[in-house]
Amino acid sequence: MDLFDNDSSQNSRNAESAHQPLAARMRPRSLDEITGQEALLGPDKPLRRFLESGRLMSALFWGPPGCGKTTIARAIASATGSSFSAVNAVTSNVAELRKIIEEASRRRSQGQTVLFVDEIHRFSKSQQDVLMPEVEEGVIILLGATTQNPSFSVNGPLLSRSMLFEMKPLDEAAIRTILMRALADEDRGLGRLSVCAEEGALEPIIQLAAGDARRALNALEAAVMTSRPGADGGYRLTLQNVLECCRHKAVYYDRDGDVHYDTISAFIKSVRGSDPDASLYWLAKMLHAGEDPRFIMRRLLILASEDIGTADAKALILAASGLQTLEFVGMPESQITLAHVTVYLAMAPKSNAAYRGLLKALENVKSDSLQEVPEHLRDSHASGSKQAGRGEGYLYPHDFPGHFIAQSYMPRPQKFYAPSDQGDEKIFSERLRQRWPTLPIK
Repeated sequence: MDLFDNDSSQNSRNAESAHQPLAARMRPRSLDEITGQEALLGPDKPLRRFLESGRLMSALFWGPPGCGKTTIARAIASATGSSFSAVNAVTSNVAELRKIIEEASRRRSQGQTVLFVDEIHRFSKSQQDVLMPEVEEGVIILLGATTQNPSFSVNGPLLSRSMLFEMKPLDEAAIRTILMRALADEDRGLGRLSVCAEEGALEPIIQLAAGDARRALNALEAAVMTSRPGADGGYRLTLQNVLECCRHKAVYYDRDGDVHYDTISAFIKSVRGSDPDASLYWLAKMLHAGEDPRFIMRRLLILASEDIGTADAKALILAASGLQTLEFVGMPESQITLAHVTVYLAMAPKSNAAYRGLLKALENVKSDSLQEVPEHLRDSHASGSKQAGRGEGYLYPHDFPGHFIAQSYMPRPQKFYAPSDQGDEKIFSERLRQRWPTLPIK
């Protein structure tokens, strides 16, 4: 028996489903079959309470691929006995939506209609607006699935009329349970093939899945399909066979969505927090997923001034050199440079004193009366300037010992720059105390 053999005793439904991918065949048919998402579906949890209330409302499910968004939507429709229509925002259009709405309006007296919109964030504003009146009046119950933050990708009025449930990637225990269920299920899974998985053989699949049940089941099916049946007709799933099928771990990553911004945020915060190991991990994730290395280096350039600043002025020079090296050498060799700059910035002393000083100065300019440039600091190069007294009384610092002489540079002295005790700023702090003893340092 192989994956495509059909037992004559199986009904026609099973015969048709035999040609579906394992992930499609194993999709849970009810809420009780769903594994994972206990934070939403567990006893007395938000989604469970929502369903037990007996009143179905429009809802949006936000989470990464393979975490069960579509499954939960279908299970909700099934559990409530509602009519179910499903569209994908990538291929659907206004005409299709209007047709579904008309049908839902005609059978409204017979019960509710659930409209499931997969990838709802791909609908344009006008397409989302088509749904508004019917969602408002309850003609349809909208269940939308999205991998993007609905706050940015779904119209505000539609968002305000829907409950929002954020779903997380499935944990390893849930993925393992799903795989074991698929191996044992003789109706929809691989149970009829008598698959025996040796100890540890499923672990690479669990790691490869990264919380995505669909990816895990696809990998399991590929591993079994490439195995040879034994003398008894059964299949032995070995670690070696699984490794051959699961060499590359696909990392879920979007170029302009939540994962993109969350990952770069974690990266920058790890560098700012002086953790080189975490910094390198998030860097590796971005590089593995194909993030633009110039984007990463530009963010490091900003960090070099914002978070290190005058505590180590070499940090900005190194980051700028890193960007130049990246443009000159290109990838993949510039991964080395990215690692070099990342670790240096993570280990550099940190201070945002220069940036904070600028913010204070900007606030002073906006809120206080503007100070005029003193006569002795004004430009005296233009014709007639000296005769008008411009620049008169200015003391040229290089004419004095130590190339410094105390003089007024603001009519009303203000304190903006307060160096820390980190790196070079410790020297700057002492220098300020010596040169400007009348101004407080902190």
